[in-house]
This record gives sequence, structure tokens and C-alpha cells, in this order.
Amino acid sequence: MTAKDAISLHNNSDTLPALKSVDAGMPLLEVLPHLLDAPGRVLSVDEEGKTIGLIDESSLLEGMSRLIATRDDSSVLTIECSPEQYSASAIAHAVEDADVHLVDLLSRAAEGGKLRVNLRVRVADPEGVARSLERYGYRVIDRSGGTSAGDAILAERLASLQALLNV
Repeated sequence: MTAKDAISLHNNSDTLPALKSVDAGMPLLEVLPHLLDAPGRVLSVDEEGKTIGLIDESSLLEGMSRLIATRDDSSVLTIECSPEQYSASAIAHAVEDADVHLVDLLSRAAEGGKLRVNLRVRVADPEGVARSLERYGYRVIDRSGGTSAGDAILAERLASLQALLNV
């Protein structure tokens, strides 16, 4: 996806003063730092020297949400560990030891200096993965299977992005 794919339908570029601009072909993930630095958190999107629209926080979030593919055959597990224990490759290895594929991994700071890691794995029942992670020394604090798993990860990613935009 590019900046052109995230243009807001709610803004009129003719009524706003000159804004910081990005090229219409800029990858959407590269637009975020520009948006964070822009006054009013609004960017103009230019193509061939002409403004074709605007990107604001809402339109960027909406565009980024389309980058995240949800799956019905996934489960979500949340683990907690110390920063010293955290290793994405070790976590992936623990998941693969349960003969399950790791779809994605999202980490964030938690209370008490710990890290909380959400894992989306391609299996309907996450119990085997949970046991494998515990054998590797990770504390599994939550697990869920079924169709809501992708929605939970998507909601968390969008909430994290919204928090970043509100810095």
C-alpha cells in the first residue's frame, strides 16, 4: 500500500494552508514518521507536483488496518517474560516445537518491567503451543482460539498505533 491508498475522504485539500507533503507512491509504513512530525498531524499527498488529497491519523490507521490479514484458523496467546528472556527466535522455536506456524508476534512493555508478547499461531486449539512455551520458560497468561483471534491482534495493533500517533 502507498500513501495514495490512505487518502482521507473527509478532508478538502483546497481549504487548508500549505502542509508538509509526501509522494503518492511512498510506502504506507514510511508515511507514519512524516505524519508524526507534521503540524496538526495532517499531510498532503502529491502526485506529479499536484496535491491529490490529505492523510490524517484516521485515514492512516484505516489504511494500515488493510495491511493486516486476519485468519479464521488462528489462535492468540499472550506470554509474559523479562526483557532479558525475550527472544523472538526462541519464542518462534517454542511454537514450532508444537508443530504450529507462528503467524505474527507483537511485543509491548508491561507492568513491573516485564514484556508482554501476543502471538498469533495457525492452530485452532492453542493448548499444545501454550505447553511448549511453558517448557521454554515463558509464562502464558492468556490464550484464545477461533475466529476472534485475528480480531484481537488487529484491535491491539490498531490501539498500539493510535497510542503512537497520540505521543
